[in-house]
Amino acid sequence: MRRPLTPPSVFTDRSDAGRTLAELLRERDWVEPLVLGLARGGMAVAAEVAVELNAPLDVAVARKIGAPGYPEFGIGAVTAHGPAIYDEHSMHLLGLTPTDLHDVCAQERTEAQRRVERYQRGREPERIEGRDVLLIDDGLATGVTATAALRALRAEGPRRLVFASPVCAMPAVARVRTEADEVLCAAQPAEFRAVGQWYADFAQVTDDEVIDLLDKGMPR
Repeated sequence: MRRPLTPPSVFTDRSDAGRTLAELLRERDWVEPLVLGLARGGMAVAAEVAVELNAPLDVAVARKIGAPGYPEFGIGAVTAHGPAIYDEHSMHLLGLTPTDLHDVCAQERTEAQRRVERYQRGREPERIEGRDVLLIDDGLATGVTATAALRALRAEGPRRLVFASPVCAMPAVARVRTEADEVLCAAQPAEFRAVGQWYADFAQVTDDEVIDLLDKGMPR
């Protein structure tokens, strides 16, 4: 299912995008669904999906590993625990090895651990094993961060692992399909430069906003 897109703005904001994505996801039958927002931008989208599916909301954390000198260009990603993953093609083009990125990887893992601790605040995370788990982000550009998060979730034994996003770059969909049981996108535009081009309001989501969404969307 694809929604016609006209840049520079399509979705009003992440909540609008979440409602659009929820329309797609509610057509499916889910078994004990759990909605996870990929922090931080994915949380506002995921909150709308959780409401529509009447499912609990929790958070997933993965951190992008940027190229030296170009931190916004993600060539890898890491979660709070587990090994880092890298885009082998980008690494080859830049002449880099994982050893070259050891320090930045360690920094991003520490930040991921900090965020997990702050978001959970001593609460046990929702059970993954045996459930239909929907990992939600606000957009899929390269797929490297989603890949790291999906691999960490897969290790916890979900019944079904789905990645869903309002807008996805076509090459990234192919990458993520190797990690998820299914990839669902409300739109896959032919021309994709950045996630933000598809939002009128793409303001950064803060830690406090993530915590507020969790407080509203999960049992305690």
